[in-house]
Amino acid sequence: MSAISSKEPTIALDGTRKARGNLTSARIRWAMAFVLAVFVVMGGRLVWLGNMDLDTAIEGQARAAIMASRPPILDRNGIEMAVDIQVPSLYAEPRRILDVDEAAEALRTVLPNLDPAWLRDRLTGDEGFVWIARELTPAQRDRVMHLGIPGIGFLTETKRFYPGGPVAAHVMGAVNIDNVGIAGMEMYLDDSTDLGLLQELGLARDSELNPVNLAIDLRVQHVLYDQLVDAMERYQAIAAAGAIMDVHTGEVIALASLPDFDPNNPAGMLEEGRYNRITAAKYELGSTFKTITFAATLDSGAVQITDQIDARFGVRFGRYTIEDFHGKYRILSVPEVYKYSSNIGTIKMMQAMGKENFRAFLTRLGFEGTPVVELPEVTASAIPSNFSEVGAATASFGHGLSVTPMHMLRAVSALVNGGRLIEPTLLMRTEAEANARATQVISAQTSDYIRYLMRLNALEGSGSRGNAIADGYRWGGKTGTAEKVVDGRYSSEKSLALFASAFPLDNPQYAMIILVDEPKRENEQTGRTAGWNAGEVSGRIVARIAPMLGIQPNTDPAVDDRLIPVQLRF
Repeated sequence: MSAISSKEPTIALDGTRKARGNLTSARIRWAMAFVLAVFVVMGGRLVWLGNMDLDTAIEGQARAAIMASRPPILDRNGIEMAVDIQVPSLYAEPRRILDVDEAAEALRTVLPNLDPAWLRDRLTGDEGFVWIARELTPAQRDRVMHLGIPGIGFLTETKRFYPGGPVAAHVMGAVNIDNVGIAGMEMYLDDSTDLGLLQELGLARDSELNPVNLAIDLRVQHVLYDQLVDAMERYQAIAAAGAIMDVHTGEVIALASLPDFDPNNPAGMLEEGRYNRITAAKYELGSTFKTITFAATLDSGAVQITDQIDARFGVRFGRYTIEDFHGKYRILSVPEVYKYSSNIGTIKMMQAMGKENFRAFLTRLGFEGTPVVELPEVTASAIPSNFSEVGAATASFGHGLSVTPMHMLRAVSALVNGGRLIEPTLLMRTEAEANARATQVISAQTSDYIRYLMRLNALEGSGSRGNAIADGYRWGGKTGTAEKVVDGRYSSEKSLALFASAFPLDNPQYAMIILVDEPKRENEQTGRTAGWNAGEVSGRIVARIAPMLGIQPNTDPAVDDRLIPVQLRF
Protein backbone atom coordinates (compact mmCIF):
# COMPACT_ATOMS: atom_id res chain seq x y z
CA MET A 1 0.00 0.00 0.00
CA SER A 2 2.77 2.33 0.84
CA ALA A 3 4.50 1.77 -2.54
CA ILE A 4 1.39 2.57 -4.50
CA SER A 5 0.72 5.72 -2.53
CA SER A 6 4.22 7.08 -3.17
CA LYS A 7 3.66 7.14 -7.01
CA GLU A 8 0.34 9.08 -7.10
CA PRO A 9 1.80 12.60 -6.58
CA THR A 10 4.17 12.09 -9.51
CA ILE A 11 1.27 11.44 -11.90
CA ALA A 12 -0.48 14.61 -10.74
CA LEU A 13 2.65 16.76 -11.15
CA ASP A 14 3.25 15.58 -14.72
CA GLY A 15 -0.29 16.43 -15.70
CA THR A 16 -0.07 19.92 -14.24
CA ARG A 17 3.14 20.62 -16.13
CA LYS A 18 1.62 19.43 -19.35
CA ALA A 19 -1.45 21.61 -18.88
CA ARG A 20 0.67 24.64 -18.13
CA GLY A 21 2.85 24.02 -21.17
CA ASN A 22 -0.16 23.76 -23.42
CA LEU A 23 -1.54 27.04 -22.00
CA THR A 24 1.74 28.86 -22.56
CA SER A 25 1.96 27.63 -26.13
CA ALA A 26 -1.56 28.80 -26.76
CA ARG A 27 -0.84 32.21 -25.29
CA ILE A 28 2.26 32.59 -27.48
CA ARG A 29 0.27 31.59 -30.54
CA TRP A 30 -2.42 34.14 -29.67
CA ALA A 31 0.19 36.84 -29.05
CA MET A 32 1.87 36.10 -32.36
CA ALA A 33 -1.47 36.16 -34.12
CA PHE A 34 -2.30 39.48 -32.48
CA VAL A 35 1.06 40.99 -33.40
CA LEU A 36 0.66 39.71 -36.95
CA ALA A 37 -2.81 41.18 -37.14
CA VAL A 38 -1.48 44.53 -35.92
CA PHE A 39 1.25 44.48 -38.56
CA VAL A 40 -1.29 43.54 -41.22
CA VAL A 41 -3.51 46.45 -40.21
CA MET A 42 -0.56 48.83 -40.05
CA GLY A 43 0.72 47.64 -43.41
CA GLY A 44 -2.70 48.06 -44.96
CA ARG A 45 -2.98 51.51 -43.48
CA LEU A 46 0.41 52.50 -44.86
CA VAL A 47 -0.53 51.21 -48.30
CA TRP A 48 -3.77 53.19 -48.14
CA LEU A 49 -2.01 56.33 -47.04
CA GLY A 50 0.62 55.89 -49.72
CA ASN A 51 -2.05 55.76 -52.42
CA MET A 52 -4.05 58.63 -51.00
CA ASP A 53 -3.92 62.14 -52.51
CA LEU A 54 -3.21 64.39 -49.55
CA ASP A 55 -4.74 67.84 -49.46
CA THR A 56 -1.78 70.17 -48.99
CA ALA A 57 -3.77 73.30 -49.76
CA ILE A 58 -3.99 76.17 -47.34
CA GLU A 59 -7.45 77.69 -47.59
CA GLY A 60 -7.63 76.77 -51.26
CA GLN A 61 -4.07 77.85 -52.08
CA ALA A 62 -1.39 75.24 -52.71
CA ARG A 63 1.48 75.32 -50.21
CA ALA A 64 3.94 75.10 -53.08
CA ALA A 65 2.46 78.21 -54.66
CA ILE A 66 2.65 80.12 -51.38
CA MET A 67 6.29 79.20 -50.91
CA ALA A 68 7.24 79.57 -54.60
CA SER A 69 9.39 82.42 -55.86
CA ARG A 70 9.15 84.61 -58.95
CA PRO A 71 12.06 85.46 -61.23
CA PRO A 72 13.85 88.69 -60.40
CA ILE A 73 13.09 91.48 -62.89
CA LEU A 74 16.01 93.70 -63.90
CA ASP A 75 16.34 96.71 -66.15
CA ARG A 76 18.53 96.55 -69.26
CA ASN A 77 21.60 97.44 -67.17
CA GLY A 78 21.01 94.78 -64.50
CA ILE A 79 19.45 97.05 -61.88
CA GLU A 80 16.80 95.30 -59.80
CA MET A 81 13.22 96.36 -60.45
CA ALA A 82 11.41 93.49 -58.69
CA VAL A 83 12.78 90.93 -56.24
CA ASP A 84 11.44 88.39 -53.76
CA ILE A 85 11.80 88.71 -50.00
CA GLN A 86 10.83 86.25 -47.27
CA VAL A 87 8.14 87.40 -44.84
CA PRO A 88 6.33 85.74 -41.90
CA SER A 89 2.56 85.16 -42.07
CA LEU A 90 0.45 84.35 -39.02
CA TYR A 91 -1.89 81.36 -38.94
CA ALA A 92 -3.96 79.59 -36.30
CA GLU A 93 -5.10 76.04 -35.60
CA PRO A 94 -8.55 76.68 -34.05
CA ARG A 95 -8.85 73.13 -32.66
CA ARG A 96 -5.86 73.84 -30.43
CA ILE A 97 -7.02 77.26 -29.16
CA LEU A 98 -7.85 76.89 -25.45
CA ASP A 99 -9.52 80.25 -24.80
CA VAL A 100 -10.73 82.05 -27.94
CA ASP A 101 -11.51 85.40 -26.27
CA GLU A 102 -8.19 85.50 -24.45
CA ALA A 103 -6.25 84.60 -27.62
CA ALA A 104 -8.12 87.22 -29.69
CA GLU A 105 -7.53 89.93 -27.13
CA ALA A 106 -3.83 89.10 -26.90
CA LEU A 107 -3.36 89.11 -30.69
CA ARG A 108 -4.99 92.51 -31.02
CA THR A 109 -2.38 94.01 -28.70
CA VAL A 110 0.11 93.37 -31.52
CA LEU A 111 -2.27 93.62 -34.50
CA PRO A 112 -4.87 96.24 -33.49
CA ASN A 113 -6.28 96.54 -37.02
CA LEU A 114 -7.80 93.06 -36.83
CA ASP A 115 -11.58 93.21 -36.41
CA PRO A 116 -12.46 91.62 -33.02
CA ALA A 117 -15.57 89.78 -34.24
CA TRP A 118 -13.80 88.51 -37.35
CA LEU A 119 -10.81 87.36 -35.31
CA ARG A 120 -12.91 85.44 -32.78
CA ASP A 121 -14.78 83.77 -35.63
CA ARG A 122 -11.48 82.72 -37.23
CA LEU A 123 -10.21 81.25 -33.96
CA THR A 124 -13.42 79.27 -33.35
CA GLY A 125 -14.02 75.82 -34.83
CA ASP A 126 -12.26 72.58 -35.65
CA GLU A 127 -10.23 73.70 -38.65
CA GLY A 128 -6.63 72.65 -38.80
CA PHE A 129 -5.40 75.87 -40.45
CA VAL A 130 -6.71 79.42 -40.96
CA TRP A 131 -4.87 82.59 -41.94
CA ILE A 132 -4.88 85.40 -39.40
CA ALA A 133 -2.55 87.97 -40.96
CA ARG A 134 -0.34 87.81 -44.05
CA GLU A 135 3.05 89.37 -44.68
CA LEU A 136 3.96 90.70 -41.24
CA THR A 137 7.20 92.35 -40.20
CA PRO A 138 9.84 90.47 -38.23
CA ALA A 139 9.13 92.73 -35.25
CA GLN A 140 5.43 91.83 -35.32
CA ARG A 141 6.33 88.14 -35.54
CA ASP A 142 8.58 88.39 -32.49
CA ARG A 143 5.91 90.17 -30.43
CA VAL A 144 3.29 87.53 -31.31
CA MET A 145 5.72 84.74 -30.46
CA HIS A 146 6.28 86.28 -27.02
CA LEU A 147 2.55 86.02 -26.34
CA GLY A 148 2.95 82.23 -26.14
CA ILE A 149 -0.55 81.42 -27.41
CA PRO A 150 -1.07 77.68 -28.10
CA GLY A 151 -2.37 76.98 -31.63
CA ILE A 152 -0.71 80.08 -33.15
CA GLY A 153 2.18 79.76 -35.60
CA PHE A 154 4.00 81.32 -38.54
CA LEU A 155 4.60 80.26 -42.14
CA THR A 156 7.33 81.91 -44.19
CA GLU A 157 5.96 83.24 -47.47
CA THR A 158 7.53 84.87 -50.50
CA LYS A 159 6.61 88.51 -51.03
CA ARG A 160 7.31 90.62 -54.10
CA PHE A 161 9.23 93.82 -53.44
CA TYR A 162 9.74 96.73 -55.85
CA PRO A 163 12.78 98.83 -54.83
CA GLY A 164 11.72 101.75 -57.04
CA GLY A 165 8.21 101.98 -55.67
CA PRO A 166 5.90 103.78 -58.12
CA VAL A 167 8.62 104.87 -60.60
CA ALA A 168 7.77 102.10 -63.08
CA ALA A 169 4.38 101.08 -61.69
CA HIS A 170 2.52 100.61 -64.98
CA VAL A 171 5.39 98.65 -66.47
CA MET A 172 5.83 96.31 -63.52
CA GLY A 173 2.17 95.88 -62.62
CA ALA A 174 1.75 93.97 -59.37
CA VAL A 175 1.13 90.60 -57.73
CA ASN A 176 -1.64 89.63 -55.32
CA ILE A 177 -1.29 88.35 -51.77
CA ASP A 178 -0.51 84.87 -53.14
CA ASN A 179 2.34 86.20 -55.31
CA VAL A 180 0.42 85.76 -58.57
CA GLY A 181 0.77 88.45 -61.26
CA ILE A 182 -2.36 90.55 -61.67
CA ALA A 183 -1.15 93.43 -63.88
CA GLY A 184 1.69 94.67 -66.06
CA MET A 185 4.77 92.60 -66.79
CA GLU A 186 4.15 90.50 -63.69
CA MET A 187 0.93 89.24 -65.23
CA TYR A 188 2.56 88.85 -68.64
CA LEU A 189 5.30 86.65 -67.16
CA ASP A 190 2.72 84.39 -65.52
CA ASP A 191 0.69 84.10 -68.71
CA SER A 192 3.61 83.47 -71.04
CA THR A 193 5.92 81.16 -69.05
CA ASP A 194 5.70 77.98 -66.99
CA LEU A 195 6.05 79.96 -63.78
CA GLY A 196 2.56 78.95 -62.66
CA LEU A 197 3.37 75.27 -63.24
CA LEU A 198 6.65 75.62 -61.37
CA GLN A 199 4.78 77.11 -58.43
CA GLU A 200 2.34 74.19 -58.35
CA LEU A 201 5.20 71.73 -58.38
CA GLY A 202 7.09 73.64 -55.71
CA LEU A 203 10.13 73.94 -57.96
CA ALA A 204 10.20 77.71 -58.31
CA ARG A 205 13.06 78.93 -56.14
CA ASP A 206 15.36 81.91 -56.52
CA SER A 207 18.29 79.66 -57.38
CA GLU A 208 16.35 78.00 -60.18
CA LEU A 209 14.73 81.02 -61.86
CA ASN A 210 16.69 83.09 -64.33
CA PRO A 211 16.33 86.87 -64.07
CA VAL A 212 14.17 88.65 -66.64
CA ASN A 213 15.87 91.68 -68.21
CA LEU A 214 13.49 94.34 -69.46
CA ALA A 215 14.26 96.89 -72.16
CA ILE A 216 13.59 99.62 -69.59
CA ASP A 217 16.56 101.84 -68.76
CA LEU A 218 15.92 102.72 -65.13
CA ARG A 219 18.01 105.89 -65.38
CA VAL A 220 15.81 107.18 -68.21
CA GLN A 221 12.70 105.91 -66.44
CA HIS A 222 13.54 108.01 -63.37
CA VAL A 223 13.97 111.14 -65.50
CA LEU A 224 10.68 110.57 -67.34
CA TYR A 225 8.83 109.94 -64.08
CA ASP A 226 10.38 112.98 -62.40
CA GLN A 227 9.46 115.28 -65.27
CA LEU A 228 5.87 114.01 -65.41
CA VAL A 229 5.48 114.62 -61.68
CA ASP A 230 6.85 118.11 -62.23
CA ALA A 231 4.48 118.69 -65.18
CA MET A 232 1.41 117.81 -63.14
CA GLU A 233 2.43 120.26 -60.44
CA ARG A 234 3.71 122.98 -62.76
CA TYR A 235 0.66 122.98 -65.05
CA GLN A 236 -1.92 121.83 -62.46
CA ALA A 237 -2.87 118.97 -64.79
CA ILE A 238 -5.15 116.07 -63.93
CA ALA A 239 -2.81 113.54 -65.55
CA ALA A 240 0.44 113.17 -67.49
CA ALA A 241 2.09 110.30 -69.33
CA GLY A 242 4.96 109.52 -71.63
CA ALA A 243 7.00 106.81 -73.32
CA ILE A 244 10.35 106.61 -75.10
CA MET A 245 11.18 104.00 -77.75
CA ASP A 246 14.32 102.94 -79.58
CA VAL A 247 13.38 103.50 -83.23
CA HIS A 248 15.64 100.71 -84.52
CA THR A 249 14.73 97.88 -82.12
CA GLY A 250 11.26 98.83 -80.89
CA GLU A 251 12.50 98.59 -77.29
CA VAL A 252 10.52 100.81 -74.94
CA ILE A 253 13.20 102.19 -72.64
CA ALA A 254 10.84 104.22 -70.46
CA LEU A 255 7.10 104.38 -69.84
CA ALA A 256 5.17 106.18 -67.12
CA SER A 257 1.62 107.33 -66.51
CA LEU A 258 0.33 109.54 -63.69
CA PRO A 259 -1.61 109.27 -61.43
CA ASP A 260 -0.06 105.92 -60.61
CA PHE A 261 0.30 103.56 -57.65
CA ASP A 262 2.94 101.81 -55.60
CA PRO A 263 3.27 98.13 -56.66
CA ASN A 264 4.25 97.38 -53.06
CA ASN A 265 0.66 98.35 -52.18
CA PRO A 266 -1.28 97.07 -55.21
CA ALA A 267 -4.68 98.05 -53.81
CA GLY A 268 -3.81 101.58 -54.94
CA MET A 269 -4.22 100.61 -58.60
CA LEU A 270 -7.99 100.35 -58.04
CA GLU A 271 -8.30 104.04 -57.24
CA GLU A 272 -9.92 106.18 -59.90
CA GLY A 273 -7.73 107.42 -62.73
CA ARG A 274 -4.72 105.21 -62.01
CA TYR A 275 -4.63 103.45 -65.37
CA ASN A 276 -1.94 103.27 -68.03
CA ARG A 277 -2.67 106.16 -70.40
CA ILE A 278 -0.03 105.04 -72.90
CA THR A 279 -1.55 101.67 -73.81
CA ALA A 280 -4.97 101.47 -72.11
CA ALA A 281 -6.45 104.82 -73.13
CA LYS A 282 -7.23 106.25 -76.54
CA TYR A 283 -7.40 109.91 -77.48
CA GLU A 284 -7.97 112.30 -80.32
CA LEU A 285 -4.34 113.28 -80.77
CA GLY A 286 -4.88 116.63 -82.41
CA SER A 287 -2.21 118.18 -84.59
CA THR A 288 0.41 115.57 -83.73
CA PHE A 289 -1.52 113.48 -86.25
CA LYS A 290 -0.58 115.92 -89.02
CA THR A 291 2.80 114.20 -89.15
CA ILE A 292 0.94 111.04 -90.21
CA THR A 293 -1.01 112.94 -92.88
CA PHE A 294 2.15 114.51 -94.27
CA ALA A 295 3.85 111.12 -94.46
CA ALA A 296 0.83 109.64 -96.24
CA THR A 297 0.52 112.36 -98.86
CA LEU A 298 4.24 112.76 -99.54
CA ASP A 299 4.77 109.00 -99.81
CA SER A 300 1.82 108.62 -102.18
CA GLY A 301 3.30 111.19 -104.57
CA ALA A 302 0.06 113.16 -104.53
CA VAL A 303 1.94 116.04 -102.89
CA GLN A 304 5.55 117.03 -103.44
CA ILE A 305 7.76 118.64 -100.80
CA THR A 306 8.13 121.62 -103.16
CA ASP A 307 4.38 122.17 -103.66
CA GLN A 308 2.44 125.28 -102.71
CA ILE A 309 -0.89 124.90 -100.86
CA ASP A 310 -3.66 127.48 -101.00
CA ALA A 311 -4.58 128.25 -97.38
CA ARG A 312 -6.18 131.65 -97.99
CA PHE A 313 -9.70 130.48 -97.16
CA GLY A 314 -11.27 127.99 -94.80
CA VAL A 315 -12.49 124.61 -96.06
CA ARG A 316 -16.29 124.53 -96.14
CA PHE A 317 -18.49 121.45 -95.59
CA GLY A 318 -22.16 122.35 -95.79
CA ARG A 319 -22.86 124.87 -93.04
CA TYR A 320 -19.48 124.35 -91.39
CA THR A 321 -16.13 125.88 -92.24
CA ILE A 322 -12.82 124.57 -90.90
CA GLU A 323 -10.34 127.35 -90.19
CA ASP A 324 -6.77 127.59 -88.88
CA PHE A 325 -6.11 128.31 -85.21
CA HIS A 326 -3.44 130.90 -86.03
CA GLY A 327 -4.07 131.25 -89.73
CA LYS A 328 -1.73 132.93 -92.19
CA TYR A 329 -4.46 132.92 -94.85
CA ARG A 330 -2.08 132.90 -97.74
CA ILE A 331 -0.50 130.39 -100.06
CA LEU A 332 1.87 128.23 -98.01
CA SER A 333 4.70 125.91 -98.94
CA VAL A 334 4.42 122.33 -97.67
CA PRO A 335 7.00 122.96 -94.92
CA GLU A 336 5.05 126.09 -93.91
CA VAL A 337 1.82 124.11 -93.64
CA TYR A 338 3.61 121.87 -91.14
CA LYS A 339 5.42 124.67 -89.29
CA TYR A 340 2.30 126.79 -88.90
CA SER A 341 0.13 123.71 -88.24
CA SER A 342 -2.40 124.75 -90.85
CA ASN A 343 -5.62 122.73 -90.74
CA ILE A 344 -6.61 124.15 -94.12
CA GLY A 345 -3.37 123.15 -95.78
CA THR A 346 -3.38 119.69 -94.19
CA ILE A 347 -6.92 118.99 -95.36
CA LYS A 348 -6.08 120.00 -98.92
CA MET A 349 -3.00 117.77 -98.91
CA MET A 350 -5.13 114.82 -97.75
CA GLN A 351 -7.76 115.58 -100.38
CA ALA A 352 -5.09 115.47 -103.07
CA MET A 353 -4.33 111.93 -101.94
CA GLY A 354 -7.96 110.86 -101.59
CA LYS A 355 -9.81 109.84 -98.44
CA GLU A 356 -9.81 106.11 -99.31
CA ASN A 357 -6.05 106.08 -99.77
CA PHE A 358 -5.61 108.07 -96.58
CA ARG A 359 -7.74 105.57 -94.64
CA ALA A 360 -5.74 102.68 -96.10
CA PHE A 361 -2.50 104.35 -94.99
CA LEU A 362 -3.70 104.37 -91.37
CA THR A 363 -4.14 100.61 -91.57
CA ARG A 364 -0.70 100.23 -93.14
CA LEU A 365 0.82 102.23 -90.28
CA GLY A 366 -0.68 99.89 -87.68
CA PHE A 367 -3.25 102.19 -86.07
CA GLU A 368 -6.04 99.64 -85.89
CA GLY A 369 -6.74 97.22 -83.05
CA THR A 370 -4.88 97.20 -79.76
CA PRO A 371 -1.21 98.18 -79.45
CA VAL A 372 1.17 95.25 -79.87
CA VAL A 373 3.07 95.15 -76.58
CA GLU A 374 3.53 92.75 -73.68
CA LEU A 375 1.35 94.69 -71.25
CA PRO A 376 -2.13 93.20 -70.74
CA GLU A 377 -3.63 96.65 -70.13
CA VAL A 378 -4.47 97.70 -73.70
CA THR A 379 -7.41 99.19 -75.55
CA ALA A 380 -8.38 99.23 -79.22
CA SER A 381 -8.34 102.28 -81.46
CA ALA A 382 -11.58 103.87 -82.61
CA ILE A 383 -11.21 104.68 -86.31
CA PRO A 384 -14.17 104.76 -88.72
CA SER A 385 -13.90 101.98 -91.29
CA ASN A 386 -14.84 104.44 -94.00
CA PHE A 387 -14.31 108.19 -94.00
CA SER A 388 -16.89 110.69 -95.13
CA GLU A 389 -15.55 113.87 -96.71
CA VAL A 390 -15.77 115.81 -93.47
CA GLY A 391 -14.60 112.77 -91.44
CA ALA A 392 -11.46 112.47 -93.54
CA ALA A 393 -10.86 116.22 -93.23
CA THR A 394 -11.03 116.25 -89.43
CA ALA A 395 -9.05 113.00 -89.20
CA SER A 396 -6.22 114.61 -91.19
CA PHE A 397 -5.55 116.92 -88.23
CA GLY A 398 -6.29 114.39 -85.50
CA HIS A 399 -9.99 114.71 -84.71
CA GLY A 400 -12.82 112.24 -85.21
CA LEU A 401 -10.62 109.21 -84.52
CA SER A 402 -9.00 107.95 -81.33
CA VAL A 403 -5.78 105.97 -80.96
CA THR A 404 -3.51 105.10 -78.06
CA PRO A 405 -0.28 107.05 -77.53
CA MET A 406 1.58 103.75 -78.03
CA HIS A 407 0.13 103.51 -81.55
CA MET A 408 1.41 107.00 -82.23
CA LEU A 409 4.84 106.29 -80.76
CA ARG A 410 5.24 103.25 -82.97
CA ALA A 411 4.19 105.21 -86.05
CA VAL A 412 6.56 108.12 -85.36
CA SER A 413 9.41 105.64 -84.92
CA ALA A 414 8.68 104.23 -88.37
CA LEU A 415 8.48 107.69 -89.92
CA VAL A 416 12.00 108.63 -88.78
CA ASN A 417 13.90 105.30 -88.94
CA GLY A 418 13.78 104.96 -92.72
CA GLY A 419 10.20 103.72 -92.94
CA ARG A 420 10.29 100.41 -91.01
CA LEU A 421 7.28 99.71 -88.78
CA ILE A 422 8.50 97.77 -85.73
CA GLU A 423 6.44 96.27 -82.92
CA PRO A 424 7.15 97.88 -79.54
CA THR A 425 8.49 95.62 -76.81
CA LEU A 426 9.33 95.87 -73.11
CA LEU A 427 11.80 93.00 -73.47
CA MET A 428 15.33 93.32 -74.82
CA ARG A 429 15.71 92.79 -78.56
CA THR A 430 18.49 93.22 -81.10
CA GLU A 431 18.14 95.34 -84.20
CA ALA A 432 18.46 92.22 -86.34
CA GLU A 433 15.56 90.58 -84.49
CA ALA A 434 13.50 93.75 -84.95
CA ASN A 435 14.26 93.99 -88.66
CA ALA A 436 13.22 90.38 -89.18
CA ARG A 437 9.70 91.35 -88.10
CA ALA A 438 9.59 94.89 -89.49
CA THR A 439 7.39 96.10 -92.34
CA GLN A 440 8.40 98.81 -94.77
CA VAL A 441 5.57 101.36 -94.69
CA ILE A 442 7.07 104.46 -96.33
CA SER A 443 10.12 105.09 -98.47
CA ALA A 444 13.45 106.21 -97.07
CA GLN A 445 13.02 109.50 -98.94
CA THR A 446 9.67 110.18 -97.26
CA SER A 447 11.32 109.40 -93.93
CA ASP A 448 13.97 112.03 -94.73
CA TYR A 449 11.23 114.56 -95.48
CA ILE A 450 9.52 113.88 -92.16
CA ARG A 451 12.77 114.24 -90.22
CA TYR A 452 13.32 117.61 -91.88
CA LEU A 453 9.78 118.80 -91.08
CA MET A 454 10.00 117.69 -87.45
CA ARG A 455 13.30 119.49 -87.01
CA LEU A 456 11.95 122.59 -88.77
CA ASN A 457 9.05 122.74 -86.31
CA ALA A 458 11.51 122.62 -83.41
CA LEU A 459 13.63 125.41 -84.88
CA GLU A 460 10.88 127.74 -86.08
CA GLY A 461 7.50 126.38 -85.04
CA SER A 462 5.61 125.26 -81.94
CA GLY A 463 8.54 123.18 -80.69
CA SER A 464 10.93 126.10 -80.39
CA ARG A 465 10.49 126.49 -76.62
CA GLY A 466 11.35 122.84 -75.99
CA ASN A 467 14.20 123.00 -78.49
CA ALA A 468 15.80 125.88 -76.59
CA ILE A 469 15.91 123.60 -73.54
CA ALA A 470 17.27 120.62 -75.50
CA ASP A 471 19.71 122.74 -77.47
CA GLY A 472 22.33 120.71 -79.30
CA TYR A 473 20.52 117.38 -79.35
CA ARG A 474 18.81 117.91 -82.76
CA TRP A 475 15.36 117.16 -81.38
CA GLY A 476 12.07 117.89 -83.10
CA GLY A 477 8.45 116.86 -83.48
CA LYS A 478 4.88 118.04 -83.65
CA THR A 479 2.64 119.54 -81.00
CA GLY A 480 -1.04 118.78 -80.61
CA THR A 481 -3.61 120.62 -78.52
CA ALA A 482 -6.82 118.62 -78.76
CA GLU A 483 -9.98 120.03 -77.26
CA LYS A 484 -11.75 117.45 -75.12
CA VAL A 485 -15.38 116.47 -75.62
CA VAL A 486 -17.60 117.62 -72.74
CA ASP A 487 -21.34 116.86 -72.84
CA GLY A 488 -21.10 115.94 -76.51
CA ARG A 489 -19.31 119.13 -77.59
CA TYR A 490 -15.68 120.19 -77.87
CA SER A 491 -14.69 122.36 -74.93
CA SER A 492 -12.34 125.32 -75.32
CA GLU A 493 -11.64 125.13 -71.56
CA LYS A 494 -10.41 121.53 -71.37
CA SER A 495 -7.75 120.17 -73.67
CA LEU A 496 -5.18 117.42 -74.03
CA ALA A 497 -1.67 118.66 -74.85
CA LEU A 498 0.72 116.32 -76.68
CA PHE A 499 4.13 116.33 -78.26
CA ALA A 500 5.33 113.47 -80.50
CA SER A 501 9.02 113.80 -81.24
CA ALA A 502 12.32 112.11 -82.06
CA PHE A 503 16.04 112.75 -81.52
CA PRO A 504 18.70 113.22 -82.75
CA LEU A 505 17.07 113.86 -86.11
CA ASP A 506 20.34 113.81 -88.06
CA ASN A 507 20.66 110.15 -86.99
CA PRO A 508 17.42 109.14 -85.23
CA GLN A 509 17.78 106.88 -82.22
CA TYR A 510 14.70 107.50 -80.05
CA ALA A 511 11.07 108.53 -80.44
CA MET A 512 9.04 109.99 -77.59
CA ILE A 513 5.46 110.93 -76.85
CA ILE A 514 4.41 113.16 -73.96
CA LEU A 515 0.87 114.09 -72.94
CA VAL A 516 -0.38 116.53 -70.32
CA ASP A 517 -4.09 116.29 -69.59
CA GLU A 518 -6.00 119.54 -68.96
CA PRO A 519 -2.97 121.75 -68.35
CA LYS A 520 -3.32 125.26 -66.96
CA ARG A 521 -1.11 128.27 -67.65
CA GLU A 522 2.14 128.14 -65.71
CA ASN A 523 1.82 131.88 -65.12
CA GLU A 524 0.15 134.94 -66.62
CA GLN A 525 2.83 135.31 -69.28
CA THR A 526 2.47 131.77 -70.65
CA GLY A 527 -0.08 129.87 -72.70
CA ARG A 528 -1.70 126.48 -72.28
CA THR A 529 -1.24 125.07 -75.77
CA ALA A 530 1.10 122.09 -76.15
CA GLY A 531 4.21 124.09 -77.01
CA TRP A 532 4.08 125.67 -73.55
CA ASN A 533 3.75 122.41 -71.61
CA ALA A 534 4.14 119.06 -73.40
CA GLY A 535 6.78 120.63 -75.64
CA GLU A 536 8.80 122.04 -72.76
CA VAL A 537 8.49 118.79 -70.80
CA SER A 538 9.86 116.93 -73.83
CA GLY A 539 12.77 119.35 -74.11
CA ARG A 540 13.65 118.96 -70.43
CA ILE A 541 13.59 115.17 -70.73
CA VAL A 542 15.85 115.16 -73.81
CA ALA A 543 18.33 117.52 -72.15
CA ARG A 544 18.69 115.13 -69.22
CA ILE A 545 18.63 111.72 -70.91
CA ALA A 546 20.61 112.36 -74.11
CA PRO A 547 23.97 112.36 -72.27
CA MET A 548 22.98 109.15 -70.47
CA LEU A 549 22.26 107.54 -73.83
CA GLY A 550 25.60 108.55 -75.30
CA ILE A 551 24.27 111.33 -77.55
CA GLN A 552 26.73 114.18 -77.84
CA PRO A 553 25.49 117.77 -78.22
CA ASN A 554 26.25 119.50 -81.49
CA THR A 555 25.17 123.07 -82.23
CA ASP A 556 26.79 123.32 -85.66
CA PRO A 557 24.13 124.80 -88.04
CA ALA A 558 25.50 122.63 -90.82
CA VAL A 559 23.96 119.58 -89.10
CA ASP A 560 20.48 121.03 -89.55
CA ASP A 561 21.29 122.28 -93.05
CA ARG A 562 22.00 118.71 -94.14
CA LEU A 563 18.43 117.75 -93.18
CA ILE A 564 16.98 120.16 -95.75
CA PRO A 565 15.81 118.23 -98.85
CA VAL A 566 17.89 118.89 -101.93
CA GLN A 567 14.80 120.25 -103.72
CA LEU A 568 14.48 123.03 -101.12
CA ARG A 569 18.09 124.14 -101.04
CA PHE A 570 18.72 127.43 -102.78
